[in-house]
Amino acid sequence: MTTFQRARSEEQREIRRRAILDTAVAMLDEMPVGAVSLNELSRRVGLAKSNVLRYFESREAVLLQLLDDAWKQWTADLADHLAAGVDAGAGVDVRGEQFASVVVASLAERTMLCDLFSAQAGVLEHNVSADVAARYKRAALANVDALADLARTHLPELGDRAEGLARSMTMMIGAMWTHARPSPAMLAAYDADPSLAVLRMDFAASLREMLATLTAGTLARPTP
Repeated sequence: MTTFQRARSEEQREIRRRAILDTAVAMLDEMPVGAVSLNELSRRVGLAKSNVLRYFESREAVLLQLLDDAWKQWTADLADHLAAGVDAGAGVDVRGEQFASVVVASLAERTMLCDLFSAQAGVLEHNVSADVAARYKRAALANVDALADLARTHLPELGDRAEGLARSMTMMIGAMWTHARPSPAMLAAYDADPSLAVLRMDFAASLREMLATLTAGTLARPTP
């Protein structure tokens, strides 16, 4: 835990802000989004809760900023992965499958991003002001556009449908992450009744299948 003196300059305020975000990242390495509390975050960063609230208006505001940061970094890194993993000379069906596979592989080590995607609409977009909500949504639109540009680079056949594909992809990632992490009671039910095992999802395998299907379906639809 770091103990801070009062921030008196913009540079010092940015140091405090970054420390809060870095501490929240460290917490998300240890626990799911739902377990991150403002009290524990304040304790770990070495600031009173009231002081943390000077920089972020709520726990959810902290996590929305982390989601934006992680999303931007993922998209930036994904560009190189797609360049290496999608064969520009292949047919559109093959490229669509490769696109889905590369996207899923790129998420393998990004558990924080997947967890934040899964909590975005139901948790993170609550308990924030209209200003914070609007700022996040503007950033999300830019992130969707960046992901759509990548999709269009490797699947130019998408045309104007790339934005819709990108929006659906992020929602699908979050939904699949949630369903692939059943509660202890669900796990016990699966163990007790093997006939239920068909309902248990592997995140990577299930997401790859769904993204490939989503991509193929988007390609097959006429341009609006």
